[in-house]
Amino acid sequence: MPNVQPITKRWVLGFWTIAFCPSEGTNGSWPENSRVRLHFINRDGEKYSVSAKEGESLLEVVIKQNINIDGFGACEGTLSCSTCHLIFEKAAFQQLGEISDDELDMLDLAYGLTDTSRLGCQVCVKKWMDGLTVQVPTEVSDIRRELEVEKQKKQ
Repeated sequence: MPNVQPITKRWVLGFWTIAFCPSEGTNGSWPENSRVRLHFINRDGEKYSVSAKEGESLLEVVIKQNINIDGFGACEGTLSCSTCHLIFEKAAFQQLGEISDDELDMLDLAYGLTDTSRLGCQVCVKKWMDGLTVQVPTEVSDIRRELEVEKQKKQ
């Protein structure tokens, strides 16, 4: 059984991320063959199926696989926004483990919050997730979008 580290900071694609990710053994790495199939449904209802490495956060999967989810992960995984908000099926949600107080605080800001909502930056890929489908809410709280609308109104 992997150890759960309280907070893990990782340098990913040019920025620091904060996640509650498991690590296998003492070096924090997973075997290269530990891949699972995940399915993401974006705000437009488009389904993306990807192969993800066990131990990555769902935010990392979306970024690395270049999945078309506008505004996803605006804070780059620093747990300071809710743009990586995902909705899980109830059975899968119950297997995810406890939610930190910091994650709950950010989820309070999320649009379309459900009883099975989590932040993608805080959920790490595990073998049991093979075949899992997650839904991106249709609405998002992203200040960048609001600023763009204001900018367009002034033109």
